[in-house]
Amino acid sequence: MGWLAVTLSAVSATAPLENLSLAALEHRVHEIDAQLAQLANYNLSGGVGAIGSRSSGYDTAEQDEWIEIELGDAVTLDQVVLVPAIRRDGVNGFQADGFPRSFRLRAGTGADRTGKIIGEFTGRDGLLPRIAPLVIPCHGINASWLRIEATILSRREFDAKFVLQFSEILAFSGEENVALHKSVRYPGNRERSSAPGWPDGAVVDGFLPYLMVAATGNKSVAYLSSSELGDQPALTVDLGASFPLSRLHLHAVDQSDTVPQAFAGDVGIPHVLRVEAASAPDFSDARVLVELRRDTLYDVGPILMQTFPAADGRYVRLVAVEMNRDPNFPSVAPRLGFAEIELFSNGRNVALHQPVVANFKTEDSARLLSSLTDGRNFYGTILPVRTWLNQLAERHELERERPLVSAELNRRYARQKINMARLAGLVAVLAGGVVVIVVVNRGRQQRAIEETRKRIAADLHDELGADLHAIGLLSDLALSARTSPERLGGLLQRMRSLSERTGRAARHCTNLLEAEDLHDDLVNDVRRASTRILADLDHHIEFEGEAELRRLNPRKRIDLLLFYQESLINIIRHSGATSARTRLTAVDGTITLEVTDNGRGLDGRVPASLKRRARLLGAEVEAGLPEGGGARIVLRLKRRRFGFLP
Repeated sequence: MGWLAVTLSAVSATAPLENLSLAALEHRVHEIDAQLAQLANYNLSGGVGAIGSRSSGYDTAEQDEWIEIELGDAVTLDQVVLVPAIRRDGVNGFQADGFPRSFRLRAGTGADRTGKIIGEFTGRDGLLPRIAPLVIPCHGINASWLRIEATILSRREFDAKFVLQFSEILAFSGEENVALHKSVRYPGNRERSSAPGWPDGAVVDGFLPYLMVAATGNKSVAYLSSSELGDQPALTVDLGASFPLSRLHLHAVDQSDTVPQAFAGDVGIPHVLRVEAASAPDFSDARVLVELRRDTLYDVGPILMQTFPAADGRYVRLVAVEMNRDPNFPSVAPRLGFAEIELFSNGRNVALHQPVVANFKTEDSARLLSSLTDGRNFYGTILPVRTWLNQLAERHELERERPLVSAELNRRYARQKINMARLAGLVAVLAGGVVVIVVVNRGRQQRAIEETRKRIAADLHDELGADLHAIGLLSDLALSARTSPERLGGLLQRMRSLSERTGRAARHCTNLLEAEDLHDDLVNDVRRASTRILADLDHHIEFEGEAELRRLNPRKRIDLLLFYQESLINIIRHSGATSARTRLTAVDGTITLEVTDNGRGLDGRVPASLKRRARLLGAEVEAGLPEGGGARIVLRLKRRRFGFLP
């Protein structure tokens, strides 16, 4: 898999988190976790060795410090990688130490020392805190030198002085680190650090503060010989074909996985190692590619990287010219070994899976010669250095982004929880409301049923009672008219019509609203009722606002008519009156029905049947005494209660 350089805008280039949906945030977390699972992880190197290069310390941060690397011939730069020096922090763990807060990367060719600014960074870019390398894309610029120019430094931990320091600076052209072992320059007027582990050239020595821990591949135990080596032990790799070789990587025997370590990390590395290439298997045409010397612990790191002028060869021999004896254990015979031997031709490791032979006895079944070219170390697959550092940089960006996404997710979840609680409360309120509504509706239904029962009873009493009473009166008149056939026929016809009307009323008494043909004209119905009930009484009737009366809704019209009929029946049954008077008006939003007679009177009391019927109407009723004696009933139905006007 090819890995692109991770730039500083990895987080900011994404949409603002507050603009993402909850599903998008959850997807982003899963996406980050999936990406992290495919990336190399941090595992910091221990032991003793070169740390990097640094300036002298200052009391203030605003200082002009720079580091310049001469690359030799102009090359095409793809990216520059800045590896921070790393310190231990008792609170925050491992952190970059002395990494500049504000700086720029400049590159140029030949005598042009102004060059071009490739990248410029300030505290707003959020570079710190970090332990990961910083990858700066160069976009294929041609350069023979590069310079890091710092303007604002950061503190180193142990004395709080402001310094400029890096563990390593790498410049990649393709897969080649063209800054490796190149000349480094610093400001000539500044005092340099002379502390152990901080030589000026350590910033390009190829020694990194990390152990390579890839996300893929099974572990492989490093090869380490026995102590029976003889003179100048050698390891020979057959590449299978001749290649132009220009770079060598030797991975040191894996450090102890215990804390503290059992050794410094230089086990198996000779004091002097000569690397030769040949086209003939007997090395009769051998050429020395490079000779490595290990004089101190500062000459050893997890990966020994060395470049040399390109030379063709099929066979490569690593000869331990002088073995290294541990001064702390002079009686212990030295051993020879590495975790991996990588030989590069045009950026490709051509030694991968090629056979290795030794000129000494090898009997340890746990440490095989084949492990020297199996492409794996103690932690998994060995990656190209550029790929490895890019993965670490990408891991840093993703691990910086993930807490931000998680925090936004937690904020959304908390808000969702509050909304759910509110929704649950609302549901509870609604449920309570539904219960209340059900109870209220049930009460209303019960009241409606009772109201209907009372109304039917009243209708039966008033409508049928009035009709039956009228039939009775007509019957009495018919008896007295037996000797007058003409009069008797008329009375009998009226009795038949009234009987039919009574039958129709009985069929519709449970729902008089549907009996539209029964009481469809209030004025005419009032006239007919008075004529029918007050057949033998002197009766006068008058109306005002007839048009408005006809617009009264059917239910009110029926109830008003039944109230009127009950009033007339009370006159016939109880008053002993000889004359009656009716006045029905609809004026100024009020219907007024006034019924008077010259009978015995009511002593100011409204009969119970009329009170009941007035209640059904929602009207006011009162009884009075007219001039000259008798009784007066007055019913008032106001506009807001009968609603017959628009």
